[in-house]
Amino acid sequence: MKKAKLLMVEDEADVLEINREYFEGKGYEVVCTATLEQARFQLEEHSPDLILLDVMMPDGSGFGFCSELRQKTNAPVIFLTCRDENESVVKGLLQGGDDYVTKPYDLNVLSARVAAQLRRAGVMTAGRIELFPLAIDFLSGEATLEGKHIPLTQKELQLLGCFALFAGRRLSYGEIYRRAWGGSSPGAARTIAVHVANLRKKLGADGGGWFELTNSGKEEYIFSKVRY
Repeated sequence: MKKAKLLMVEDEADVLEINREYFEGKGYEVVCTATLEQARFQLEEHSPDLILLDVMMPDGSGFGFCSELRQKTNAPVIFLTCRDENESVVKGLLQGGDDYVTKPYDLNVLSARVAAQLRRAGVMTAGRIELFPLAIDFLSGEATLEGKHIPLTQKELQLLGCFALFAGRRLSYGEIYRRAWGGSSPGAARTIAVHVANLRKKLGADGGGWFELTNSGKEEYIFSKVRY
């Protein structure tokens, strides 16, 4: 199943890394650039399904760059703006942008905007992870095991997606929280533990099921397929 491809154009390295980890954890393919010049190259190289475009870039304006994009691609463009740039958003939308999100933003809100734009663009294969017999579809918000619906909350779905994407790999509490919640928290361990307990029950991962979800004892979790 094809993954939807996102092009992120953002000059703040920490923001770019957090966003990349978050969207990769949700099943997207992510290409990152820190300048508009790099974005021009990556646009030709990767043909993204959607572009997340910071307005204030070191080598130009995202609004102006959007006009250039429209000569090369019909992929949706979501502007990432500061509050004092909002008066210019209308101009940016008229130049071919599709939506905007104001910084600082909630990654879950940004993700919902991305999914909505991809649906409108007809990219229906975005945000899906398959680890037979488990399937997770972030656009529909549904997970199935052996074809049967798993009743998950939105956060449980995001957490399961994080584990499934990195099945067999040790994931630290910090990495899990960044990918599933989009940030950090002093109470991350407790929050994750509560959601993991719920996931284990719903997946039948406490024994006899297809998967195991275990704590390594080193502030890490491992999600593994144990039946083939």
